[in-house]
Amino acid sequence: MTRRRFPVGKTLLYVFMSLWALTTIYPFIWVILNSFKPRGLIRSDTFSLPIGDKFTLENYVTAFKRVDIGTAYVNSIVISGAVTVVVMVLAGLAACAMVRYSFRLRGFLHSMIIASMMFPVFSTIIPVFRMESSWGIVNTGSIWLTRLSVVLPQIAGNLSFAIIVLMGFIRSLPVDLEEAAYLEGYNVYQIFFRIIMPLAKPSFATVGIFTFLWSYNDLFLQMFFLRSKKFFTITRLLNEISSQAGTNYGLMVAAVVMVVIPVLVVYIFLQNYIIKGMTAGAVKG
Repeated sequence: MTRRRFPVGKTLLYVFMSLWALTTIYPFIWVILNSFKPRGLIRSDTFSLPIGDKFTLENYVTAFKRVDIGTAYVNSIVISGAVTVVVMVLAGLAACAMVRYSFRLRGFLHSMIIASMMFPVFSTIIPVFRMESSWGIVNTGSIWLTRLSVVLPQIAGNLSFAIIVLMGFIRSLPVDLEEAAYLEGYNVYQIFFRIIMPLAKPSFATVGIFTFLWSYNDLFLQMFFLRSKKFFTITRLLNEISSQAGTNYGLMVAAVVMVVIPVLVVYIFLQNYIIKGMTAGAVKG
């Protein structure tokens, strides 16, 4: 009977990846466990399990009562949802135009879209802030205008990535269905919403997922445009908690868990769409 031998290189790779996964997962497990322990035990007995008298929900109750984390969740969902929907529609229309139509300066526009991805957000924040201030949507008492002041720059920041991803997939779609739809009397928008979007669902899902997560996790823009606590998103609120309640580790770890849970849920249940969307354009003919 021959014994199966594993190459040394592959064994070392598995060991390295396992250690890497452990160092990545362990801090979050530590945060979850300590969020269910009394505030004093987090520092004095940080590595114990929250069992028996050590288990409490006090940190989560404090998070909802003291810092109004429920309102922050609503603000995050509204802002991130609006950014995601607008980016998917605008990027889809732009990608279709870039792929299906020939017009002057198309190559220049394509180069500009790629070049715009090279500029970090902080390099344009001052002109964006001054422009929105001149429009009267910054530091107002209106919750919708305040949300709009965050939504607009986030849409602009995500469009380039979304257009590039969708162009790669739409280019691989057959033109026959679109030509047949033209003969049936469909206009450009009917073709986009009824034919292209259903066929390109994996890529649109990928764009939507990454856009939502980027908007949800964005703190830089929210630090500039969200000044009042009633307008805070979940990430902005976490920043406020860490700066004002730095010694209240129970409240901080509970807030961290509630911030990360939606992101984990999105990745766990939609990871197949992410993989399909990122690879579909490369494998289709």
